[in-house]
Amino acid sequence: MRQTTGGKIADIIILFILTVAGFFTLYPFIYVFSMSVSDPAEVMKMTIKFFPKGFSLKSYELILENPNIWRYYYNTIWYTVVGVLANIVVTVTFAYPLSRKEFCLKKPLMVFMSIPMFFSGGMIPSFLVISKLGLYNTRWALILPGAMSIWVAVMARVYFQTTIPDAVVEAAKIDGCNDLRILGRIVVPLSKPILAVIGLYNAVSFWNLYLNAVIYISDAKLQPLQVYLQRTMYGNQMKYSIIVFSILPIICVYPLLQKYFVKGVMVGSLKG
Repeated sequence: MRQTTGGKIADIIILFILTVAGFFTLYPFIYVFSMSVSDPAEVMKMTIKFFPKGFSLKSYELILENPNIWRYYYNTIWYTVVGVLANIVVTVTFAYPLSRKEFCLKKPLMVFMSIPMFFSGGMIPSFLVISKLGLYNTRWALILPGAMSIWVAVMARVYFQTTIPDAVVEAAKIDGCNDLRILGRIVVPLSKPILAVIGLYNAVSFWNLYLNAVIYISDAKLQPLQVYLQRTMYGNQMKYSIIVFSILPIICVYPLLQKYFVKGVMVGSLKG
């Protein structure tokens, strides 16, 4: 079937819009990378607009030689790995019972769960809770508040409810499996797409920890990389290299999870 003239014009317009949008999306990354590898004198003059001017890896050498950066980097990795694991465990164990029709507390918990989606406790009450629990200035002050996300739990519940066949669960119960074994051996292996979505969303969130770290962590030895990055915001070329260093892990991990990520998002959008 031949495409009409109007269809060709529409395709050209759409392609143009997508190209422009793609350029503006990629430009900040290109700019930061160009600043990080350009000659320091050109960086100081702020003459770089797109392509690097000169070439220098001095700022990267300073990063590799600076033990403080590696400490912040380690903290960020620790918060991300532990935070993602904690969030997945709590979310899955909370969402799975809500997806079962026979769960008697399903409706009350759904109502209770929806309240924080509309009303936030606020910064001061949250700070008081963290302080009273003895979590202030500890690593867990950044992990436990993010161990449960309401909207993620809702998304996981919808996925379990619409994707995991009831017949499979019933067959497992007939074979003698309890709910915990069903969750671990059937539900989780069949839920890789949604777990990838949850993991990636939370990985980005924990990797970019800043506000909670400033509020709950005063010890510099426990602060994440983003806090150190903010301190160097008005510094020299080194800040651009730190930005490249900070986004590199997420860029490397995303392609590995992309197929699960896209599938999980599509399933949630179609069946939710």
